[in-house]
Amino acid sequence: MAQKAVPETSSEGIHPTYMHKVVLLGSTSVGKSSLAYRYVRNDFKESLPTVGCSFFMQTLNLEVATIKLEIWDTAGQEKYHSVCHLYYRGAHAALLVYDITKKETLNRAKLWLRDLEKEFLPDEIVIALVGNKMDLAAEREVATEEGEEFARTKGLLFMETSAKSNHQVNDIFMAIAQELLQREQKKASASSPHGRSTVDLGESGVKRRCCQF
Repeated sequence: MAQKAVPETSSEGIHPTYMHKVVLLGSTSVGKSSLAYRYVRNDFKESLPTVGCSFFMQTLNLEVATIKLEIWDTAGQEKYHSVCHLYYRGAHAALLVYDITKKETLNRAKLWLRDLEKEFLPDEIVIALVGNKMDLAAEREVATEEGEEFARTKGLLFMETSAKSNHQVNDIFMAIAQELLQREQKKASASSPHGRSTVDLGESGVKRRCCQF
């Protein structure tokens, strides 16, 4: 079950700040740590082995709100699987990361989704399917259409990224933030005098859910 995101507001209450927990899940060596490192530090490291879980923070100052993301990067090794549910408990969003050059990592991402479906109620958590390592597209084993179709049938966000070349890394986290913000605005819409506004992502390449909030 996701924790409730409690907004902080100024004395006028016009610009709320939301804290959201985001977890990265997937097989070892798909690039989860590299994605988080690229997003937070704008740098790339080829090998960032994770033992248990690593933690990053990132703040997005948007026009209508400030979003603080607590990014939890979990280890992909099978031996850590039994304890990973402790890390994603209370999460508001999850990135299911696979390597587009290794078909089995997509299958593993599907197993992670099954675990999340046991832990969270429908629409309680924002989930994105992320095909990483676009810089190795010539070696791909997973077609873009295959990832898109699976994400569509499950109602997930979808994007292909490259932590190495920084392809759409910021975009996928922004898409997550937008979805989280829309959900918060939906909750507050009854009492808000300003109504709901959204963040313009432009041509980010993200595949949206079939049903928008």
